Amino acid sequence: MKDSILVVDDEKEIADLVEVYLKNEGYSVFACTNAAQALDCVSSRELSLAILDVMLPDMDGFTLCQRIREAHLFPIIMLTAKVEDMDKITGLTLGADDYITKPFNPLELVARVKTQLRRYTRYNSSETAAKETDCISIRGLAISKSNHKCTLNGKELPLTPIEFGILWHLCENQGKVVSSEALFETVWGEKYLDNNNTVMAHIARLREKMKEPPRRPKFVKTVWGVGYTIE
Repeated sequence: MKDSILVVDDEKEIADLVEVYLKNEGYSVFACTNAAQALDCVSSRELSLAILDVMLPDMDGFTLCQRIREAHLFPIIMLTAKVEDMDKITGLTLGADDYITKPFNPLELVARVKTQLRRYTRYNSSETAAKETDCISIRGLAISKSNHKCTLNGKELPLTPIEFGILWHLCENQGKVVSSEALFETVWGEKYLDNNNTVMAHIARLREKMKEPPRRPKFVKTVWGVGYTIE
């Protein structure tokens, strides 16, 4: 079965270009030019990934990302013409998994898509999980790799694949401090670059879902200048 990808960009030329490159790789593509069309597509189709432009005529891409995250965990890649770190952090904090700035090389975007889909498949694969420790429990937090579920005090947490990967890796290394570099390279599978705020943004999103106070979290704790740990 083909992976289905949603492409949302109000510049039809860009949407068409992305669609051509993705279809050449064998993906099924649904192209939209505004958020309303995108939300209709999300509610009526089974999607594997979404590519969202930040600047849309009826709703900004960050808000659209939030709306999608209310019910879906598939990867989201943001397209943005802005290069400021805060815009990137905003997208990641609101639930995006990756971002790419315009103008972009379509081949790079295709490579990012493939990376996100591989990661999503890996973290949702029961076959892979069966070879590893299946479930970890820590003070009311239970995380299971076989069904990609995590509960806190009996309530399920709606984690994206990236958030799940971060929490699983920290739980696997309970009592140890995991550096941002090691966390990024393990979960994202890419080389860590200096001044990379991606991990920090996802940790903030994870704590928010766990309803953890930022200054005194019970679970995911910051060891300043070193990394993160679950004691």
